[in-house]
Amino acid sequence: MDEIHELPIFQKAEQILKLTEGFVHIVPAENVFLQETTVCFMLENAMLIPAKIAGAESCGLYDLRMENASIIRKAARELYVQAGSLRFEKDITDLDYIDLLRNAIDEFRLLFVDWVASFDVWNYIKDDWGLFNPPGVNAHDKDPDDDIPFDSNDFFETDGDDDE
Repeated sequence: MDEIHELPIFQKAEQILKLTEGFVHIVPAENVFLQETTVCFMLENAMLIPAKIAGAESCGLYDLRMENASIIRKAARELYVQAGSLRFEKDITDLDYIDLLRNAIDEFRLLFVDWVASFDVWNYIKDDWGLFNPPGVNAHDKDPDDDIPFDSNDFFETDGDDDE
């Protein structure tokens, strides 16, 4: 886990989370609509980003890392839009916070691009849905694991094997 915390992308994600936690305090508590919608969604997206980075880093498989990356991308983009949309709320007075958060997300995006490029395309399990296969692998391709002979009886005893 220490290695994950040292990654620049993870550190930037934590910075975005802290900025978001601070940012939501400028939304007036009496504005129930913003509190129950935008604030909740912003916090959810900000918390999701570092969690999914940790998930992707803990699993070396390309397809699972890409799946996490797509969730991270979606959360970051939504957070960016959610922060920007608050510019038009009359109750929000500290517009500098919006720019600060959005700039951090822009910096995160650059780290994200390099991080995704570092994924090992040879360490994968074929995604039969076709979304997260490495370049050159198609969902309709034959799965190379199908050629590996596997008989579960070789590994797991069944009731009938005890007598033999």
